[in-house]
Amino acid sequence: MKTIEIYTTPTCGYCRRAKILLAEKGVSYVEIDVAGDPDKRAAMTQRALGGRTVPQIFIDGQHVGGCDELYALDRAGKLDPILAA
Repeated sequence: MKTIEIYTTPTCGYCRRAKILLAEKGVSYVEIDVAGDPDKRAAMTQRALGGRTVPQIFIDGQHVGGCDELYALDRAGKLDPILAA
């Protein structure tokens, strides 16, 4: 099973949308709340190669991007193969 990590904040609508899509796909994920934790946010920004907005999503350590990129992969039919591989 793939390891999925998603960096979020509690009030982020895009984070909620990304988590809904992952739930619809039936996959589990590790949620990392960066609200109020500068060390976690700095780690996220470094891993995301400068990406400071949430969500930042990683599948098996590979940076996917944010919510828009996750939905774009799904629309293109590429998300299911990534999750299944």
